[in-house]
Amino acid sequence: MSSQPISIPGKVKTNFNSLPPIAGSIDDEDGSMVNLVSLVDFILQNKDTLNTNEPPQPATIKQARTPPLKKKWKRAIKKSLSMDDPWASFHLEDIKTERATRHRYHSTKQTWVIDEVNIKMATEAFAHGAMRECFRLKKKSNFAKSRDWKHAGNFVAKSYMETVDRQVYFQDVRLQMDAKIWGEEYSRHNPPKKVDICQMCVLEMKDRPGKPLFHLENFIEGEYTKYNSNSGFVRDEALRQTPQSFSHFTFERSGHKLIVVDIQGVGDLWTDPQIHTSTGTEYNEGNLGTRGFALFFATHACNEICRSLDLTQFDLHPTEFRDHEKVVQLQRNSDTHVRGSTYHCTRARTRPSISPMDVTQFVILERQISMSESSTGSMSPPVGSPPPDFSFEPSSPDDISMSPRDSHLSESPMLTDLPRFFGNRRRRGVSESDSDTLSREDERAAMFMNQQHKASSVNQEMMMRAKLNHQKAGGSILGQIHLDLARYHEIGRFAEDENDRNMDAALYHLEQAAKCGVLEAIIGMARMYVQLPHDVLEEMSVDDTDDNIAEGLEWMEIAAQAGDRASLLYLAKAYDTGNGLSSHRERDWTEATHWYQEVLENNNEDDEGTFDATMDDPPYTIQARLAEMYREGGFDLEASPTKAGDLYNEAAEGAMAAMKGRLSNKYFMLAEECYGECEEEEEEGE
Repeated sequence: MSSQPISIPGKVKTNFNSLPPIAGSIDDEDGSMVNLVSLVDFILQNKDTLNTNEPPQPATIKQARTPPLKKKWKRAIKKSLSMDDPWASFHLEDIKTERATRHRYHSTKQTWVIDEVNIKMATEAFAHGAMRECFRLKKKSNFAKSRDWKHAGNFVAKSYMETVDRQVYFQDVRLQMDAKIWGEEYSRHNPPKKVDICQMCVLEMKDRPGKPLFHLENFIEGEYTKYNSNSGFVRDEALRQTPQSFSHFTFERSGHKLIVVDIQGVGDLWTDPQIHTSTGTEYNEGNLGTRGFALFFATHACNEICRSLDLTQFDLHPTEFRDHEKVVQLQRNSDTHVRGSTYHCTRARTRPSISPMDVTQFVILERQISMSESSTGSMSPPVGSPPPDFSFEPSSPDDISMSPRDSHLSESPMLTDLPRFFGNRRRRGVSESDSDTLSREDERAAMFMNQQHKASSVNQEMMMRAKLNHQKAGGSILGQIHLDLARYHEIGRFAEDENDRNMDAALYHLEQAAKCGVLEAIIGMARMYVQLPHDVLEEMSVDDTDDNIAEGLEWMEIAAQAGDRASLLYLAKAYDTGNGLSSHRERDWTEATHWYQEVLENNNEDDEGTFDATMDDPPYTIQARLAEMYREGGFDLEASPTKAGDLYNEAAEGAMAAMKGRLSNKYFMLAEECYGECEEEEEEGE
């Protein structure tokens, strides 16, 4: 409700709508400074106007212009130079100057830049971590003209306390500089708080014996906090939304290829992160592979920032969600909240076979393409829309090859690395036929895969695999994470003692892994439900009911279709003998011969590239059983003595090759009997 002029007896009428606020200066919503005048000053300065009956003129509020970014930086630098040096009391300027070789990693070009610098380093460490110790160091800029070391930059030199291979120092730098790329990529999606990761380089003390190596970072003044670790640890008292959402973001943005964890530092300026990759072979020994992914999601509860970035909730058992209630409440009490719009996370448009380290390079390439498009005058996307991405034409569902959407981008020198990520297949013209690549249906499926980001949800993973007509087993990183979680629950990784193990959650994650197509999980589910010994969750069992047998047979069929020989044999023998079938299935020799034949045609290699070397049922025994079934006939299988004779001959040759002479002779005799029956049938027919 608007205020009206107030009338006081013996006084003038004053309209408070025309008065300015209290003295001072505050930040307006647009970031400009508003200069305010006090009420007393206003009355004294305008007493002549207030003592008349003329309506007062509206007060003018002066707004100071926001200083340019360059001036802000100059002010910040000037302020920092005027502050006292936190290391002044250690008198590093009195230490002998050393000449050192500096190795800096260029993430975009994947090259090392080498130069020499002058430094002064303390002889005693001021801090010790689990693996490294830290030394105070001052370094002059190579462009500095002043010889005054008191104003040289403060740095921290870190050295491993135990002897490690020299390459470890360089691997650590590459890891941190790649993590920095992911920090910039996260900030590019407009989260409430931008993040950054410190630059790090290798310092080689060339004048010291053995030329020891050190990691060199800028000294960060402030309270150092560890927000999460590389093994899923999260500090309750330091629980913030930004670090946790950043780790989740890197998982989905990379298409499940990697995740950046072990977030620590001062505020949102971080250092010493760890990158887990899907293969577990890159970077250093701290890379735990999919086990590291599993440990992160075991303790991660999606927060407001995760949802604003369109990240999906990782599937957990209801008991695990209850364990996360404390984490959820702590995150709700966080001071960080989403205001405005963020850009939704999309996966990098790379082929599935690309390596985790090349995913980082492709994210850089996508950003360069975006910058190239902006430089040509293209309009920026509206707030709330995702960062520019570029759709490409796929060559196959499993190996999506892409070409830039716009012709001016295809000629950019920034795109010279495109064949490395998408293959060397020539670009297809718009008018060309689809016959040399995909059918229309397959292309639509591949484009669906190309347009979706790689979510953390099993249901979405299943939908994408179904859209692509993907093989039912193999190739799922998300499924492998769930299998690792099942194993962690089995060994009691998240329980205080062995009796508190959450085996219900273990079975849940095993099932999720099977749904994602992890063959080991599929076999485990199949054998558990049909009451057979199983390698995964060995101590777990389910009730021996008809419904469980039916479910186990469904998993067994999936494993058999994936090429698992033991599953093929189980189905063949079950339909052959009628044992191990549910009430919904009947003894059927037609089905049995189909699965026996699949065993014979199987090359002993399954969809995941593993081999079965047990050979409990060698091929010649299976051929002999097939011959026996065709000779006898029955259970929907038509008798065929001729086919039976051929199979006995094949079995005899196989037995002979296996040095089974007597058995081979037996099969040859049976083959002759079958051929004799054929002749008798022909004579009777005549």
